[in-house]
Amino acid sequence: MSADHVTTAPGRDLVDVRGPRFAAALTSAVLAAVLVTGNPWPLAAQAAVFAAGAADPRWSPYGWLFRVAVRPRLGPAREFEDVRPPRFAQAVGLAFAAVGLVGYAAGPQWLGVAATGLALAAAFLNAAFGYCLGCEMHLALRRAAG
Repeated sequence: MSADHVTTAPGRDLVDVRGPRFAAALTSAVLAAVLVTGNPWPLAAQAAVFAAGAADPRWSPYGWLFRVAVRPRLGPAREFEDVRPPRFAQAVGLAFAAVGLVGYAAGPQWLGVAATGLALAAAFLNAAFGYCLGCEMHLALRRAAG
């Protein structure tokens, strides 16, 4: 079994914690470019990446790039996390990207800027500080559900 997909118990898939942070860094760059240029096309591409990540972050384009080009240069992973919180975070990112695209395409423009800015803030928190806001939301919702 590869080290980027480790199963410790039935239904418990784990991922190298560095992968989602790498993806968050790329996401931050894309979202910043959208805000700087006002061009919604990179946001549409990011929405597709979020959709793939919501299915499984390991197989999204950024997850693939991490696994193929970055991880081999970093050495073995020492820390893993459950894949479900990052999947949820990607779904939340997709929702914000969708709202942003509506704002850019149909208006109001501020809605596109605001949704993109909020998604950027969340991605930057993960990339820079390792704090995944969407992951924390997932855990809080699970605790609340019992």
